[in-house]
Amino acid sequence: MAYVINEDCIACGSCIDECPVEAISEGDIYAINPDVCTDCGTCADICPSEAIHPE
Repeated sequence: MAYVINEDCIACGSCIDECPVEAISEGDIYAINPDVCTDCGTCADICPSEAIHPE
């Protein structure tokens, strides 16, 4: 199960630096590619706005 980023995302970039498989792309609200995400949860742990959750 991949993680998703909701509208609480503040586009700070913390999750991009932490993702070990580079599944996160930048934008007004960042997005996680479900085909690449390995469900490690590292991005959710680092997110300061708690915008990342399991799908």
